Amino acid sequence: MPEGDTVWQAAKRLHGALAGRVLTRSDLRVPRYATADLTGRRVLDVTPRGKHLLARVEGGLTLHSHLRMDGAWKVYATGQRWSGGPGHQIRAILGTADHTAVGYRLPVLELMRTSDEERAVGHLGPDLLGPDWDPDRALANLLADPARPLGEALLDQRNLAGIGNIYKCELCFLLGVTPWLPVGALPADRAARLPGLARRLLEANRDRPVRTTTFRRGSDLFVYGRAPRPCLRCGTPIRVADQGDGTRERPTYWCPTCQPGPAPAPGTSAPRRLRPGTPR
Repeated sequence: MPEGDTVWQAAKRLHGALAGRVLTRSDLRVPRYATADLTGRRVLDVTPRGKHLLARVEGGLTLHSHLRMDGAWKVYATGQRWSGGPGHQIRAILGTADHTAVGYRLPVLELMRTSDEERAVGHLGPDLLGPDWDPDRALANLLADPARPLGEALLDQRNLAGIGNIYKCELCFLLGVTPWLPVGALPADRAARLPGLARRLLEANRDRPVRTTTFRRGSDLFVYGRAPRPCLRCGTPIRVADQGDGTRERPTYWCPTCQPGPAPAPGTSAPRRLRPGTPR
């Protein structure tokens, strides 16, 4: 799933290609909006909000999209061949005289009044890359449910917006705890570090073509996707197990030496904690 830095990059590309320009082509390939036509309207801005994208156009309208696991927005110059996937995967086309933005495999696409944007993103916590960032509020949100596993709490966009599974795993490694540690058991000094550390990682990667948390050449990440290779710090084989909130399981990576604490036994999955679905 694209994370906050990836969505920020997508918004930057879309904003650069569309903002301030009049749409000469509009095609929303979703039954509900099949007859909607935005041609002739000027694009005002494209803004990221956590993992959501808000494209605002004249007339008080916003095109809201979410990439989830496989979605992508591609920008092409006029006459350039589209290469984001087969035509049947295209969900949206927004074109100007110079560029065309094509949305592939978008699971969420809705046209709404700009005044109603809170309906789509109002549930989100402070945005790690947004102007509303508030580390104290983010930490208070995380600590509000002290029994909840840290990994689940980090993925809950109501707490803070922009962290996905990769950053979840990397943050837990950098804090030296397992993703299954209850939030309330996180040592106070590490809890205080968490919001600032998360923001620094996303800020450092929002303009990078390849995400890194190690900032080492040849080893971009400490634990994510590295099982069963040796830990970059201690040499212990990295482990992987599913972690979920009762609605979805995500592969979770950690070093059992550098990250002491609760974790599933080898060959098992952690018990599920049933709760409402985690907002994205």
